[in-house]
Amino acid sequence: MPISVVVADDQGLVRSGFAMILDAQPDICVVAEAGDGLEAVEAVRAHRPDVLLLDVRMPRMDGIEAARVVSAEAPSCRIVMLTTFDVDEYVYDALYAGAAGFLLKDVRRDDLVHAVRMVASGEALLAPSVTRRLIADYTRRLPRTEAPAEPAERLAVLTTRERETMRCLALGMSNAEIAEALVVSEHTVKTHVSSILGKLGLRDRVHAVICAYETGLAVPGTT
Repeated sequence: MPISVVVADDQGLVRSGFAMILDAQPDICVVAEAGDGLEAVEAVRAHRPDVLLLDVRMPRMDGIEAARVVSAEAPSCRIVMLTTFDVDEYVYDALYAGAAGFLLKDVRRDDLVHAVRMVASGEALLAPSVTRRLIADYTRRLPRTEAPAEPAERLAVLTTRERETMRCLALGMSNAEIAEALVVSEHTVKTHVSSILGKLGLRDRVHAVICAYETGLAVPGTT
């Protein structure tokens, strides 16, 4: 089955351009386009796509609110936020709204296609520098508490290998890169990631990255 996609952007040229590029791929099918957040939500309800490309700033309902609704109603739909700027304060909230990653609107054709395939397969768009900067900057803004016991207790359910895997996720590494770094198979990495998400009650890899920073397992600005 082809990957079904909804493209939501209030700029008609951007929306139709993305749709044309994706629809030209044999394994991708654009099932609907939307010009604002409300239309995006309705399109997801009607078509249940695999991937939603969602502009951050749109009329009637912005992309962040639309992402919250879609995440609640169609959790299997993978959301990729579209933004014009490489640092956009509004996309911080998108992490918690359920976004699987971000793309700049000037993304190259091949990178756009690759991104859709990647998120559809369960990966997150964490490798591009824009996303890593956003996550690092966001976590620096998080309020710091004086009681570190809770984060430590939260991660206590993880094995040593799972913690190592989670730290690699925070660095924006793909499954293949994690497998090479830890000298294990990609299948083992996928098993560790699934276990991490299940044990910590996390939605996806993006939330695992946030959790890694919040708990101090990963520190912004370090490698």
